[in-house]
Amino acid sequence: MAEPLKNSFGPDVVERVADALLAAGASFDRASFVAAALDGFDELELTGRARHVAAAMAAHLPEDRAEALGLITASLGPEDEELVGMEGFFYLPHVYFVADYGLDHFEEAMTAQYELTKRFTAEFSIRAYLEHHEEATLARLRKWADDPSEHPRRLVSEGTRPRLPWAGRLKAFQADPAPVVELLELLKDDESEYVRRSVANNLNDIAKDHPDLVVEIAGRWWAGADENRRRLIRHGLRTLIKAGNPGALEVLGYGPNSPLVVRAVTLSPDDPAIGGKVRVEATVHNPTGSRLGGLIDLRVHFVKANGSTSPKVFKGAEIEVEPGQETVVAKTVSLRQHTTRTHYPGRHEVDLLVNGEVRPGTSFDLLE
Repeated sequence: MAEPLKNSFGPDVVERVADALLAAGASFDRASFVAAALDGFDELELTGRARHVAAAMAAHLPEDRAEALGLITASLGPEDEELVGMEGFFYLPHVYFVADYGLDHFEEAMTAQYELTKRFTAEFSIRAYLEHHEEATLARLRKWADDPSEHPRRLVSEGTRPRLPWAGRLKAFQADPAPVVELLELLKDDESEYVRRSVANNLNDIAKDHPDLVVEIAGRWWAGADENRRRLIRHGLRTLIKAGNPGALEVLGYGPNSPLVVRAVTLSPDDPAIGGKVRVEATVHNPTGSRLGGLIDLRVHFVKANGSTSPKVFKGAEIEVEPGQETVVAKTVSLRQHTTRTHYPGRHEVDLLVNGEVRPGTSFDLLE
């Protein structure tokens, strides 16, 4: 069993937060702060613990929130500190403090978030400012899009994701993503893969509400794009590609009615069992006299508890097949029980998707 995330955010974090604030010049009763932060701490999960510590900070730091934000900023560790794994979550209470208690002090809050994002992230707190101070925050993000550090540049994209995991949705940007798209335009050719990956994830978020808009953006960005931008676009279109969106497939050069032929689909083992895995291999042939590209994905119709089936698409491969030649595309599918997918015995149909179009494949009987 994986260790619960909250176990990496234990009482020692509270002690460290107290010591850092005191070293920065805060004046409060350390024992009282620690006791307040740890009251009910054990029962809380990771984010609950962080918010609980932030509330203790609010109760013990100056009521002048501008002064409190200054102390929090001063208490942060070195900018170039190497934090690995869960170490950065030490700063999660600071992020929540800025989100929950700093809204009336825009400049001090922006300074705190600028420094926090260079050490951990401010993607959760910046959203409160986008909701309550939209124009001012967007103006600041436009400025940060040209920052020398990749971390504020990434915040510009990550913080504006309409569907950011672990955070509430930005409903205004779900309805009208134009302000977000304006920022992504500034970052699409960023020198940092870290930033470009965030841009792709933001684009993928937008695609879930505005697929046609994202297809239009991707087509425009694809023209004259280098490999870095093309990789960004492919990642940003992943949800639409999985869904077989014709426009998204067309952007990547995978149009409909491909002459590629699926010659054979084989399984190993022939009769897999729950808890194991199955390897699917498809032989794809090019019967034409020209080189053909194709996007080959796998779709498995998993049996549900009531005997009906539910399809799931697995990413396969982008291929190029020379005239008269063939290539093999392989994918291994886990049949272990997952928190997001429960397996049941029965006949499972397997399809191939060639540029989003269904081609008959094979089937297997999943054993208990």
